[in-house]
Amino acid sequence: MPTFNLKINNKTHAVEADMDTPLLWVLRDQINLVGTKYGCGIGQCGACTVHVDGVATRSCLLQISQAEGLNITTIEGLSENGNHPVQEAWKDIDVPQCGYCQSGQIMTASAFLKRNPSPSNSEIRNAMHGNICRCASYNSIEKAVKVASEKLT
Repeated sequence: MPTFNLKINNKTHAVEADMDTPLLWVLRDQINLVGTKYGCGIGQCGACTVHVDGVATRSCLLQISQAEGLNITTIEGLSENGNHPVQEAWKDIDVPQCGYCQSGQIMTASAFLKRNPSPSNSEIRNAMHGNICRCASYNSIEKAVKVASEKLT
């Protein structure tokens, strides 16, 4: 099996995996970063969202062979103490119900706010529409993204 050197949360990890192994499974099974969740496996739900070179990316679709040399950030690497403005806003608004989708929601929101720190409600809705929440916490999520944008400005 080939070895891949991955930069994840500012640390280099050498992992052995088949070339077509999804990054999601390497993160969870080999590096023990289990905050990134499996939801659908086809890039439709957003539970597995990580940042790749600052862009929100579905880790279930990114093959390990494509990830070498890229800067990958998981929910564990967003902030050491869980105090990123988006994480703080999630706590302020008390967003999670079951919580399963929340790491993907937070990663999508934080990448979006980096590009657009003062979004309108419709821009937030459009940016977040690709992340599914089975508990339907969409109004709270939208409100938390707005609060996070205020914390960032």
